[in-house]
Order: sequence, then C-alpha cells, then structure tokens
Amino acid sequence: MTLFHFGNCFALAYFPYFITYKCSGLSEYNAFWKCVQAGVTYLFVQLCKMLFLATFFPTWEGGIYDFIGEFMKASVDVADLIGLNLVMSRNAGKGEYKIMVAALGWATAELIMSRCIPLWVGARGIEFDWKYIQMSIDSNISLVHYIVASAQVWMITRYDLYHTFRPAVLLLMFLSVYKAFVME
Repeated sequence: MTLFHFGNCFALAYFPYFITYKCSGLSEYNAFWKCVQAGVTYLFVQLCKMLFLATFFPTWEGGIYDFIGEFMKASVDVADLIGLNLVMSRNAGKGEYKIMVAALGWATAELIMSRCIPLWVGARGIEFDWKYIQMSIDSNISLVHYIVASAQVWMITRYDLYHTFRPAVLLLMFLSVYKAFVME
C-alpha cells in the first residue's frame, strides 16, 4: 500500500511538469537543455540568496515579532525575479517560449531540490499521511506561480507595455515576491 501512496504522490507532483513540457510546445523546440540551464540558474540564485541571508541577517531570538527584519529577509526573494530575467534574456525566441522555458526550468529545479527527498522518504513510510498529498499539490501551485512570475518579469521588460498597466504589473510582482511575508 505504501508503494501505491508513493506512486500517487509522485504522479501528482511530477506529471503536471511533464504534461506542461509536452503540451506547451517546448518539446517541439528541443528546449530540454534550455530548461536544464534555467534549473542550474535557479541553483546558483538559491546559493547566492542563502549566502546573503546567512551573512547579513542573523536569526532572531527574541519573543517579539521583528517586522522590519522579516520584511528585509523576504526582500531577498527579488533575486528570483532577477534570475528569471537573466534566464529569459539569454533565450532567443518568442515571448511565450521564453516564459515557459524560464518557468518550467525554475519550477522543476525547485521541485527536485525541495520535494524529491521528502516524498521518497516520507511517502514510502508505514502509514498514509495527507501532508505528502498536500506537498504534491503545492508543487503544482508552485509551477503556476513561476509561470505567472515569469510572465510578469517578461511584461515589465517590454517597451510597448502601456504606462497605465505598469503599476498593476509592479503590484503583482510585489505580491509574488512578498507572498510568504504577507501570508505570515
């Protein structure tokens, strides 16, 4: 039974990424290695974020919530948008191609690095637990989040974006960067 639970969690987490790759037309462009490059860029950006957080933001030991400190820690997630912009600027082609390559590579690297081992170790356990189903569904939400964030980065770099739309796109980018802070 535990193997079936692991298989269900694995399919729920990983198959939407495969279906997105096949059905979005990226497989027709042979974009696999571009997605791998986006994943490597994700790893580099995460390493830089960890080094920056460990260097400049000490852990808070007090009992009172440090609003400014937590806001500054959440501000480090702007590096994700910079990394997505870097990935999209290095790919030639249509905007849809750039968005999907950056988002799919970024989200897949995040899925492998943060959910692969917990699913492998936990979902094969003795008893059924809903947290692994929830983790698998969260990976799908993460895929949609990175597609939207890539589209926002692509839109804000466009020169033909109407000036009336620019504040709305910036507000959505602000919310995507600070979503964890706002939810907390």
